[in-house]
Amino acid sequence: MKITISCFFLLLILAPLLASSFDKKVYIVYLGQHSDGKKALHEIETTHFSYLHSVKESEQDAQSSLLYSYKHSINGFAAKLTPHEAYKLSELKEVISVFPSHGKYSVQTTRSWEFVGLDEGDGHSWAKLKFGGGEDLLSRAEYGRNITIGVMDSGVWPESPSFSDRGMDPIPNSWKGICQEGVAFNSSNCNKKIIGARYYVKGFEAEYGPVNATEDFLSPRDMDGHGTHTASTAAGRQVSDVAAFGGFAKGTASGGAPLARLAIYKACWAIPNQPKADGNTCFAEDMLAALDDAIADGVDILSVSIGTDEPLRFENDVIGLAALEASKRNILVVCSAGNSGPTPGTLSNPAPWIITVGASSLDRAFFAPVKLGNGLKIIGQSVTPYKMKKMYPLVYAGDVVVPGVAQNVTGQCLPGSLDPNKVKGKIVVCTRGVGLRVGKGSEVKRAGGVGFVLANSKANGNEISCDAHLLPATTLTYDSGIKILEYINSTEKPMAKISPGRTILNYKPAPFMAGFTSRGPNVVDPNILKPDITAPGLNILAAWSEASSPSKLPEDHRSVKYNIYSGTSMSCPHVSGAAALLKAIHPDWSVAAIKSALMTTAATTNSLGKPITDANGNDATPFEFGSGHFRPTKAVDPGLVYDATYNDYLLYLCTVGPTCLIELNSTFKCPANPPSTLSLNYPSLAIPNLNTTVTVTRTVTNIGRPKSTYFFSAKPPLGVRVKATPSVLQFKRIGEKLSFIITVSPRNDPTRKKSEYGFGWYSWDDGYYHVRSPMAVYVH
Repeated sequence: MKITISCFFLLLILAPLLASSFDKKVYIVYLGQHSDGKKALHEIETTHFSYLHSVKESEQDAQSSLLYSYKHSINGFAAKLTPHEAYKLSELKEVISVFPSHGKYSVQTTRSWEFVGLDEGDGHSWAKLKFGGGEDLLSRAEYGRNITIGVMDSGVWPESPSFSDRGMDPIPNSWKGICQEGVAFNSSNCNKKIIGARYYVKGFEAEYGPVNATEDFLSPRDMDGHGTHTASTAAGRQVSDVAAFGGFAKGTASGGAPLARLAIYKACWAIPNQPKADGNTCFAEDMLAALDDAIADGVDILSVSIGTDEPLRFENDVIGLAALEASKRNILVVCSAGNSGPTPGTLSNPAPWIITVGASSLDRAFFAPVKLGNGLKIIGQSVTPYKMKKMYPLVYAGDVVVPGVAQNVTGQCLPGSLDPNKVKGKIVVCTRGVGLRVGKGSEVKRAGGVGFVLANSKANGNEISCDAHLLPATTLTYDSGIKILEYINSTEKPMAKISPGRTILNYKPAPFMAGFTSRGPNVVDPNILKPDITAPGLNILAAWSEASSPSKLPEDHRSVKYNIYSGTSMSCPHVSGAAALLKAIHPDWSVAAIKSALMTTAATTNSLGKPITDANGNDATPFEFGSGHFRPTKAVDPGLVYDATYNDYLLYLCTVGPTCLIELNSTFKCPANPPSTLSLNYPSLAIPNLNTTVTVTRTVTNIGRPKSTYFFSAKPPLGVRVKATPSVLQFKRIGEKLSFIITVSPRNDPTRKKSEYGFGWYSWDDGYYHVRSPMAVYVH
């Protein structure tokens, strides 16, 4: 089959005219279905060599150019090619698609499990008081004992107490993974907890050259901290009496499934010559190789706290493509939504066979007040323990910059922007926006400042991400930041004193949505509402790499075993851990059933019983939280589920395309007129352009009570009418499936704002179960 333009970048057609034939880069090549799925990897490699040899000048060149052969995630390979060679490959009839790889993927960067009701203690959490059942869920799931969670990230610090295998059963015979040795990592670093560890670096080295030993370990060992944090959040052991630097958030650290196994797949690496605080980079070909092995090794859940700054279409989304093949083997893939909020339409990982997770807050705060010279005390937050013994002069960063700093960033405390002659001995107020939070504090210290106040931008609102700064510091909400700036402008000699932070529990309201969490609508397919769900991702305590520091700045030489970190990277493994518990209790559930159970039982109210808000206090929407805040204790028994199969996802791709992706499965053929993607049996509903009546069919499977009667109800968006036919579903047995038609139509409503999305929900209730689905409808 010849490749179509929709499956191949136009630049490949033009490339021979625009680039040198010696300008090699990594390309990923998709092929059709394997003629024999049982072929050994060396046989597959031989086939791939033959393709490369057909466009290369020598056999040696063909062999040296092949980076990876993929068997389980996709049928294809990654190789170093010139644009002309890539174009020649794309012309072969067996080739479905060819596109250049990139390093635009990056990681998306305790109390949280108690907050959602999964602790073993006697505390009274928001979720436990509302729903109960945390201890029962953990014991029923045997703490995830028979489940393996694969974590693709920056590696692991295996010596952490969170990865102890004390008292754990032997490694299951079904496990096919390995413990790959490398720098500062040998087979003894794996155990009955970390049962597999691998690393993937060929794509990184093709771009940057060999890994610098001072920047990262050429092994599964984590020099960053991010991978250790996410792995322990998903499945870390219960470790008592731990805390972050300075003693913050002291208590018992635990993952969601503390007895689940972990398999580590390191595919993210330190960016050369940049601070670790800038984040890692993850190359598509390395991630595909990691996912390929994870599928073959036998993981049950894949936790991927990785995404892109901009959404990718399905044909270029390697995580989505691998996740599709994982779903075929009933492996659930959980991904972070991204940290590009509050801008709309920014979320990563939009494929409907993936659980896409937003980030929200806990009921824990770290109060660090700043007292002003006029006696006013403003409450900020910080996990910095350093004390001030007296008041110091207070200045705004924009008033103490060196000449030449751009007017629009004068208050941002960017590197090299502050004038030491004006800063020495003073507390500096910096504004949040451009640059790293920890970098701003570092700049204040470089310039001789004695303290640092970070004032939120309006976009960040009340969301405060706490960092362990290198000098006394606190962070203020947007409104509080305005107050401190007004004080500076109102007096000739402003003064202030920052108090060290202290941990506060049962902070209300909680949860609220983090300002950074990426938003819908889903720009890849607006008919699928994303994200799917939200979980704790703000100021999360978890294990950390002792080769890193709390701030990850090069000048920070502190070392910690546990650290507080924020991002959708932190919320993703919360859902991975919860999914592991559900799979342990219900091993026969499909990935779609687990996803549906988590979504339809999610909460949309906070600890005050009011709607979950955004970081500015406004009501949040499903474009931020999806179905709501996850409730594992309810998800274990959802009543009904919206199920879907691998073939359902292939049929979905027939419409959203390009259809070349379907060629990855030669046994499935698209119908001549495939249905709208609205027809996918999804637990939520999005209609991006309602100007006439739309009907959608959904099917629910009874997994609750054998004989039950469910009644339909809805709270539609303003200006929208919603009904279900039938409006009553009567089930006679477990496993029975019943379908219904949702009819959505516009109606005149003078209170409705025109040409924007409205939000609502519909549900099925039998007096015990409440199966709720969010709606997002755009009406002109």
